[in-house]
Amino acid sequence: MREGMAVLASAKSDVHVEAGPQSPAMVVALPRKKMRVRRKPGLVGDVAASVLPPVIVILLTLVVWQLLCGDPASLFPGPLSIWEQSRELIVDPFFNRGGVDKGLFWHVSTSLSRVALGFGLAAIAGVLLGVWIGANRWAMRALDPIFQVLRTVPPLAWLPISLALFREAQPSALFVIFITSIWPVIINTAVGIRNLPQDYLNVGRVLRLSPIEMFFKIMAPAAAPYIFTGLRIGIGMSWLAIVASEMLLGGVGIGFFIWDQYNASRISDIVVALIWVGLVGYALDHFVALMGRLASHGTAAS
Repeated sequence: MREGMAVLASAKSDVHVEAGPQSPAMVVALPRKKMRVRRKPGLVGDVAASVLPPVIVILLTLVVWQLLCGDPASLFPGPLSIWEQSRELIVDPFFNRGGVDKGLFWHVSTSLSRVALGFGLAAIAGVLLGVWIGANRWAMRALDPIFQVLRTVPPLAWLPISLALFREAQPSALFVIFITSIWPVIINTAVGIRNLPQDYLNVGRVLRLSPIEMFFKIMAPAAAPYIFTGLRIGIGMSWLAIVASEMLLGGVGIGFFIWDQYNASRISDIVVALIWVGLVGYALDHFVALMGRLASHGTAAS
């Protein structure tokens, strides 16, 4: 009996009763569950989350590739065969025996110097033309359809025209880079200027800013995400253009190296060169994206 009374008393102690003005109400306090606090991953966890997935995919790709192409009679070399045939090219990309007998570093450096000059000119001209076209409604209507047509012309289609104009390989390659990469810069810059809020322009007029001050203080910061989107597309197209044009122009360059190794039937060297091309293109894209985030204070697309 006493044990029953004790149990009843303990049960009543866990019950809180609140009486209303008309009828009593009973509220039972239930035990609360402990909330689990999720800890944010540290630096090691962030690095592992970003590095491990692509590493795993690359390893699986190499394994499948080796299984499919490991047979000596296969028409395409496997990873182990590429390592055996192109070990010097992979391990020492800095050798230089004169002429075109150079490591991939020197071929890539020559191609990058051409891209830097051709794309630099295209970026300057493209931004200036894009600002003018974006600020002029009639110019936008008249020139935008023409630019949309010209931007679809493949890089190699410009090569015969450039050779007919300049008669030399170096200026012809620069022209192909320039004419291929300028269109996305012009179009995206013009769109960015057209989408500027009218209030921004009114502030510039109230402050009586000169055209140069208007560009650097109002237009360029506000349109930076559009401008750098065009620059990212342009740098990718310029890298594609130089590789394609060097295959036909000859001389030192990553494009000529790929074509020369094809003529020598060295497929393993071509695969190594293609990996270099992809890595350099990836680095160029991320470099321009980083510049865009710095210029636009994080508002440009990453």
